[in-house]
Amino acid sequence: MASETPVPAPPLTPFIRTTADGAHYLAGCRCTACGEIFVGERRVCAACCARGGLEAVRLADTGRVYAFTIVERSFPGVKTPFVDVTVDLDDGAHIKGTLEGVEPSLEGVRFDMPVRLAWREATPVNTPGKAYLTYLFLPA
Repeated sequence: MASETPVPAPPLTPFIRTTADGAHYLAGCRCTACGEIFVGERRVCAACCARGGLEAVRLADTGRVYAFTIVERSFPGVKTPFVDVTVDLDDGAHIKGTLEGVEPSLEGVRFDMPVRLAWREATPVNTPGKAYLTYLFLPA
């Protein structure tokens, strides 16, 4: 009996990409006019308004906590408390995510905390068995 290769979970967002060898990364773009870096694809630079001069880049997988909040109340089925963060990636892009591996308290998280990107498969509460690939942050 032949074993089946598991089908990888689809990415949660279009800016999550997977290389041919199975490594995951966040995709972004860089403005060739001003150098600003953004998450995902864009046609116009939000910093200088240049059009058509954005090139695809692989975003950094490390950064620092810019802002955070401890979420105490969420949708049914979502375990609380958890830490929601905005991270300044080391390449200059900014992205929101969840920070795990810390105590979800004001003592467990700090501004400018170094973090690294991590990956996991998650299953939506309302559609069990339909996993997707998502990212999160861990202390670096």
